[in-house]
Amino acid sequence: MEHRYIGKSGLRVSPICLGTMTFGYQCSKETAFKLMDMAYDRGVNFYDTAEIYPVPPKAELVGITEEIVGQWLRTKSRHAIILATKVTGGASGWFVPPVRHGLTAVDAFHIETAIEGTLRRLQTDYIDLYQMHWPDTIVPREESMKAFDALVTKGKVRYLGTSNDSAYGTTKSNMISRYEGYARFESIQNNFSLLNRRFLDTLADMCRGESLSLLPYSPMAGGVLSGKYNRDRNAPGRFTTYSQSKEPRVQAMAKRFLNDKTLQSTQRYMEIAETGGMAPATLAIAWSKQFDFVASTIVGANSEEQLNESLAAMDVQLSEDVLEQCDQVHQEIQYPMG
Repeated sequence: MEHRYIGKSGLRVSPICLGTMTFGYQCSKETAFKLMDMAYDRGVNFYDTAEIYPVPPKAELVGITEEIVGQWLRTKSRHAIILATKVTGGASGWFVPPVRHGLTAVDAFHIETAIEGTLRRLQTDYIDLYQMHWPDTIVPREESMKAFDALVTKGKVRYLGTSNDSAYGTTKSNMISRYEGYARFESIQNNFSLLNRRFLDTLADMCRGESLSLLPYSPMAGGVLSGKYNRDRNAPGRFTTYSQSKEPRVQAMAKRFLNDKTLQSTQRYMEIAETGGMAPATLAIAWSKQFDFVASTIVGANSEEQLNESLAAMDVQLSEDVLEQCDQVHQEIQYPMG
């Protein structure tokens, strides 16, 4: 199997990473174990989680996903697994997280507190890739990078990454690290899919110029690219539930992912996939992993069928003709997610 390095790090990962954000809520522990075993048997060595999982975040559930992953991790050789997790971002950001009583910040105290809980739940003494889940709009990045560096110095973390970040924020963090002699961010985990190509506008150039790797999440656009909402606008799924929420932020997210333009685009991608003899999910994931700045595409699944379609993308190299057809869809229906 092809393996790729994350940034300038020594982390050599499979082109597909198994995301775990539904484990412990939408996905039972038993099913989660089956999915992780299935991915492992197919050659996936990279697994991603977070202290705030499962989603949607609830105070009574926080940490359960890491506990499940930690219990599964005990069944494997620790050195065979590249394990990534995240410290919750600042409460000054896009929502107040139900972690540490909603007072989170990406400062020394919270970073140190978070890693201790994470190591305990994951039943390991080190994390391969520790990521900032989203930026803190108040705490200076100088403090954040110093605290992250301390974890690397202590051996609790091997390498660092960021997530849901901007080109400015990521570059500034790494400039601080360069001049202060701190460990730097080797990766950025952002939303990237056939329906959301915003990363190509500026962030792709940053990755190439700074030798950072993208770890795309939501390559299926939250399940929209599977085509299930084209078959039934009210199909069981995240955005059917979100659209019924009374919270404006949640409703806005549902409308961003599920609207007339995303459904029109998805219909076109479904036709391209059918002509190519593959599932829509396989097309979407194969598309995301074919960029030079992508190290590993993060996929999620709640069933073996879903995971099979995603893992099939490991062996798919899209032809220039298929890539051009995908680009044509984007040219005709630009930025369907806004």
